[in-house]
Amino acid sequence: MVSVTTLPFSRSLNRADLEMMPEDGHRYELIDGALIVTPAPAMRHQRAVLELAVLLREQCPAHLEVFIAPFDVVLSDDTVIQPDVLVARRSDLSERDLSARPELAVEVLSPSTRRIDLLLKRSRLATAGCPAYWVIDPDVPSLIAWELRDGAYAQVAMVTGDETFAAQRPYPLAVSPAALVVA
Repeated sequence: MVSVTTLPFSRSLNRADLEMMPEDGHRYELIDGALIVTPAPAMRHQRAVLELAVLLREQCPAHLEVFIAPFDVVLSDDTVIQPDVLVARRSDLSERDLSARPELAVEVLSPSTRRIDLLLKRSRLATAGCPAYWVIDPDVPSLIAWELRDGAYAQVAMVTGDETFAAQRPYPLAVSPAALVVA
């Protein structure tokens, strides 16, 4: 059965429009009212997401919680994103979404999302006040980490292969990109 969703014309989309999207295996996000649709990620991408989530969860303090996509992060009525991995304050969570900035948002790059992750999402998360943003490239493997400083992201690490990033935000943690993409 084919599902047809009609989108409104002549205006930006909002959260209510996003709720009308079909459950068809695609990821639907909004950034400044523009609909972003991406296909299901590849195996290497999913491996990196899972390994990082497990690592983050093992070290996670009780007042925080780790999630993987799909889980909505509502930055505004016209910006609802689903970071691949996120860490949030438990007090900010509802059963349905995170309606506040995450403490950490992580994107694992895919060919279809590279520009969105490196430019659009990074910009919107900085504007929302997310203290830490990481991007992992499973093909290299590498990790770039930014932290919010005076309202803008400053790069605090760029590691590749077996190098280790000693993260301080959202809590102390050692991350090696190569360990995230093991077969």
